[in-house]
Amino acid sequence: MTTKTPTVQDVAKRAGVAPITVSRVVNNSGYVSKETRARVEAAVTALGYVPNRLARGLRSKQTHTLGLVLTDITNPFWTTVARGVEDTAEAGGFSVILCNTDESEAKQEAYLQVLLQKQVDGFVLAPARSDASAIALIHRQNVPVVVIDRRVPVEVDTVQGDSEGGAHQLTQHLLALGHRHIAMLSGPQTVSTAEDRVAGYHRALVDAGLPVDEAYIFRREFTQAAGAEMTQLAMALSPRPTALFAANNFIAVGALKALRKMALRVPNDVSLVALDDLPQAWIIDPFLTVATQPAYEMGQRATQILLQRLSHTAPESYQHIVLPTTLIVRQSSRRRK
Repeated sequence: MTTKTPTVQDVAKRAGVAPITVSRVVNNSGYVSKETRARVEAAVTALGYVPNRLARGLRSKQTHTLGLVLTDITNPFWTTVARGVEDTAEAGGFSVILCNTDESEAKQEAYLQVLLQKQVDGFVLAPARSDASAIALIHRQNVPVVVIDRRVPVEVDTVQGDSEGGAHQLTQHLLALGHRHIAMLSGPQTVSTAEDRVAGYHRALVDAGLPVDEAYIFRREFTQAAGAEMTQLAMALSPRPTALFAANNFIAVGALKALRKMALRVPNDVSLVALDDLPQAWIIDPFLTVATQPAYEMGQRATQILLQRLSHTAPESYQHIVLPTTLIVRQSSRRRK
């Protein structure tokens, strides 16, 4: 599971310089030529080196802090996940440092470096993109990590909701109401959660013996602005969709706003469903039909696994937990006229 933590000597060897030169570069002290600095910085990046004064190998004990790296803390789904992480960590004697990436890989890498330098004991991470780069950086420092809400192409503990199953449920619900032209408003292809939801939508259509028209599948970011943009494009299609499936709650809110601007009523003119719920404190009329994920439990379970890793009580093999979604039918979906 772990590998040797890179040292200043490893960086020096790779860059072909003395260890003191590496120290000058990482501490930005003393003269180093541009060419030499570039070689050292390239070696630091390639090895995933964290300065020795902060490296994990120099610790005498745990810091009892965890890094929580999420994509959009303004979304109530992630706020609830964060609460599950915090409550579970606090019960185990740990504090949590929360970072928000806005789905930006650059912000994610910067935060990971900061958290590693602060010597957090472990991470709960929702990767900005579903690749292995963030996991590799963390694992190179011998720090445990649990990935939440996403799949990544590397062996690591994961906790996620059944996005594919929830999308299948919602699409089946719309089909049962007689809808046949259903537009899918999804997230970016680089995020596994978005593609799982497209897969569930696709499977439900195939199960019903219906063709899958790629023109009715839209991919943008998981934001309200993207939801509004995709809705405008979808409603310009012919035949016009009689139902919209938003891949998350923020896309759904953006879709609802766009429909209102077009003087289209939900559900009278078009049905609207979403994966992930909104708090009742949000004034949304009509309130959404959703497939809801157990967000609090997701944060709770991920943190439990991480604490088990830190106490060396976790199973040797990685754990992959998929939590079920629940279909909640409300006023935003109705039988096609």
